[in-house]
Amino acid sequence: MSMNSVLIKNANIVNEGKIMNGDVYIENGFFKEIAPQISAKSPNVNVFDAEGKYLLPGVIDDQVHFREPGLTHKATIETESRAAIAGGITSFIEMPNTNPQTTTIEKLEEKFEIAAKTSYANYSFMFGGTNDNLEEILKVDPKKVAALKLFLGSSTGNMLVDNPEVLEKIFASTDLLIAVHCEDESTIRNNTATYKVQYGDDIPIEMHPVIRNEEACYLSSSRAVALAKKTGARLHVFHLSTAKELELFTNKIPLKDKKITAEVCIHHLWFSDEDYKEKGTLIKWNPAVKTAKDRDALFKALLNDKLDVIATDHAPHTKEEKDNVYTKAPSGGPLVQHALPAMLEFYHREQISLEKIVEKMCHNPAILFQVEKRGYIKEGYHADAVLVDLNAPWTVNKDNIAYKCGWSPFEGTTFTSRITHTFVNGSLVYKNFKFYDVKNAQRLTFDR
Repeated sequence: MSMNSVLIKNANIVNEGKIMNGDVYIENGFFKEIAPQISAKSPNVNVFDAEGKYLLPGVIDDQVHFREPGLTHKATIETESRAAIAGGITSFIEMPNTNPQTTTIEKLEEKFEIAAKTSYANYSFMFGGTNDNLEEILKVDPKKVAALKLFLGSSTGNMLVDNPEVLEKIFASTDLLIAVHCEDESTIRNNTATYKVQYGDDIPIEMHPVIRNEEACYLSSSRAVALAKKTGARLHVFHLSTAKELELFTNKIPLKDKKITAEVCIHHLWFSDEDYKEKGTLIKWNPAVKTAKDRDALFKALLNDKLDVIATDHAPHTKEEKDNVYTKAPSGGPLVQHALPAMLEFYHREQISLEKIVEKMCHNPAILFQVEKRGYIKEGYHADAVLVDLNAPWTVNKDNIAYKCGWSPFEGTTFTSRITHTFVNGSLVYKNFKFYDVKNAQRLTFDR
């Protein structure tokens, strides 16, 4: 529901390491006042009583694949941004491996035009680097684009950057934040060939983390980190999946001063290789879900600040595509609707605080990407916010899954916490499984 003035009363406000009970007044899309008690300034104010609920800043997801253009049978910016707001994600940064790929300024702007018309959540896109588009990379305006994305391991769309000289030139030439997918391609190809000799195309899914193993991840991520240190580039390593890689990162300095940062994704915190037996290719991701030991180390690194942000790597495929044999089943799965509920489940298990969840999902993406005036509940900031009922259990099923692909790796899971309201730029866009047809999302801008 589009609204100029909103007053949220009696909320437990989770922000900047504290929880404060109070009221929040929103006017013309911005947080106007935050105080222990605020009175409605006119009869036209839309008042929400949040007694017992928790108010969080809108989540910023720094890594999604919404499949548009070119792969819209799987997903679109419209369908997946709609699912995102149901999950409390009010801003997303989408990847360049669409069809056509986002490797020219022209194709980048075409995606921005689609999002301006169809997105329910605030949006930005990463520009894709290749072995031969440095000239285009240098045209990108860092104030208007989230980052440069490089695939250092093969991925959907075949955007592998595998020329060492080109890679070093890109690192040395751009002021853009460089976000990387790190898996060593030759290691993966050799491992795949070995298991194909043994099994043909029907390799057991349990072999996925053996094929895309710790060595493949560490070889690639260590090279990227070394190159960033050599060139002074600003590097962000996506979706860490192994304990070994954690030695490459530090928690000794504040995030705003880090030149090399890292993220972890929901699936690498939730699942382990023990889950392949039940979930099969539904939890086939690149990098692979690995051991319980890796998962536990990642969670510890999240808490001690070696890992800076939590993301989804939301990458939907149809159920029919996922139901193929190993070599033909694509990697990736849908996650934006269930990421925050999953993290809140860890809160209920006393594994993480609400303040830490907000830090890693809201504040830190804003700091890391220098997003202007988002990620916090602060006066003068854009009013992206999420109300959560921590004790309203619900079960993920086909009737409440919002993804276009119609399935979730969490299907059958009961979450303790429910997102009850999502506000984007001050307007209510989602309430208790009901969507409002309000598209007042904005293009993210960056304070660089």
